[in-house]
Amino acid sequence: METNTTTSRIRIADLNEIDRRGARTVRIHNTEIAVFRLSDGSVRALENRCPHKGGRLSEGMICGSAVHCPLHDWKIDLSTGRALEPDTGCVTAYPTEIDNESGAVYIVI
Repeated sequence: METNTTTSRIRIADLNEIDRRGARTVRIHNTEIAVFRLSDGSVRALENRCPHKGGRLSEGMICGSAVHCPLHDWKIDLSTGRALEPDTGCVTAYPTEIDNESGAVYIVI
């Protein structure tokens, strides 16, 4: 069996276009992705739906390294996409890169 290890870097924004502790959404290959900028300036990206009831995570509040779903306050880890205990479930987390020279933000697919 052969596996596809080809990855793509897709430019989604300039870093200064995403507020600290803010989010924006992008659509890539029919998937809506929430892009978050944490208070330390780092950027994380998750599939934009809570594993519980499908709430838009981009509309949730960032607290530390988690986002709170706006529907039922589930906390989703921004690095892994996993729901924090006592809840269970997971969404896809996407690697991100920031070009230090240009400030461009990329999602790695």
